Amino acid sequence: MLDTHARKFIQPSINQTASYFLKKGRTANEITVVALFVGVATSFLYVLGYPTLAVTFLWLSGFLDAVDGTMARNTKTSPFGTVMDITFDRIVEIGIIIAIGYVHPEVLWPLLLLSVSIIFSMTIFLVVGAVSEKAGIKSFYYQAGLAERTEGFVLFSIMLLLPSYLFWTTLLFFVVETFTGVQRFMEAKRILQ
Repeated sequence: MLDTHARKFIQPSINQTASYFLKKGRTANEITVVALFVGVATSFLYVLGYPTLAVTFLWLSGFLDAVDGTMARNTKTSPFGTVMDITFDRIVEIGIIIAIGYVHPEVLWPLLLLSVSIIFSMTIFLVVGAVSEKAGIKSFYYQAGLAERTEGFVLFSIMLLLPSYLFWTTLLFFVVETFTGVQRFMEAKRILQ
């Protein structure tokens, strides 16, 4: 929801950063790889006991993830770049879930439910993107929903920074992600029948 409706507020800084990297001869795929490493560092920082720094790296990774897409749209998008982008986003999320489970094994069941809801929602998102004839500014049809990447980052940030609320925040994330999957499924029924 925030990705769809609030992006316009940070797009100028994303554009400036994308332009800077392009002028320096960097490619969108290179920034995608950098975003992956920065995002994975989030998990290691959390396990090492630096939750605030971990959250900073998480948001930097998300910013670079937006920058690489803008770079690609300003040059030439590639199908493999799209595959890298979506795959690396999931690796960052998986890393965070594993890190939280390692530090707080008492919430393994809620984290498992959260993982299932992410798989459910992303499966619908990817299949609709693959079979839909609709096109957007991205290289595939982008299904908006209640929980997009920014909402996930907000909830992950709360999970990382406020461990006393971890159980309930994880369950909230599970509910929001499941709702988004159902929302996307209903939209798919509407646009693909």
